[in-house]
Amino acid sequence: MDRDRDWVVMGRIAAPFGIKGWVKVQPYSEDPFTLMDFASWRIGRGELQTHYTVETVQDHGKGLIAKLAGIEDRDTAYALRGQEVSVAKRTLPPPGENEFYWSDLIGLNVVNREGIELGKVDSLMESGANDLLVVKGSREHLIPFVAAFVGKVNLAVGTIEVDWGEDY
Repeated sequence: MDRDRDWVVMGRIAAPFGIKGWVKVQPYSEDPFTLMDFASWRIGRGELQTHYTVETVQDHGKGLIAKLAGIEDRDTAYALRGQEVSVAKRTLPPPGENEFYWSDLIGLNVVNREGIELGKVDSLMESGANDLLVVKGSREHLIPFVAAFVGKVNLAVGTIEVDWGEDY
């Protein structure tokens, strides 16, 4: 099986579209059309991942619609609903300075400025104003991923320094 760190989640299958196996895709990237550049996607949840060739993909408002090879009817498309869409990390450009792929942040230890470990990044989520680090330790912390709260991100060491109290 492919290692999860070798893949970047770029969106999710939202719903079937029509009756001929097309799916609606909700992109997660800043540029919703980035997924249009890939000839294949990995789709699934957890350990269950399948590679699909993208036959056609089109702009559809704030999302995309796509026809995947082997998905020929609405019922098969419906079975993909809610599953993540990933692409191979090696095919993406390296992130710019102070930019990170979410997949690189998951699992990092989060330590505040007093040296207290708050936990590990379990996931990230979008909120109206900014992205949030979901940090799980002795309790869960939702930390805005902005310069005011997030200091140094050290991927090599596996830590994120934050200006965040243990009791926040």
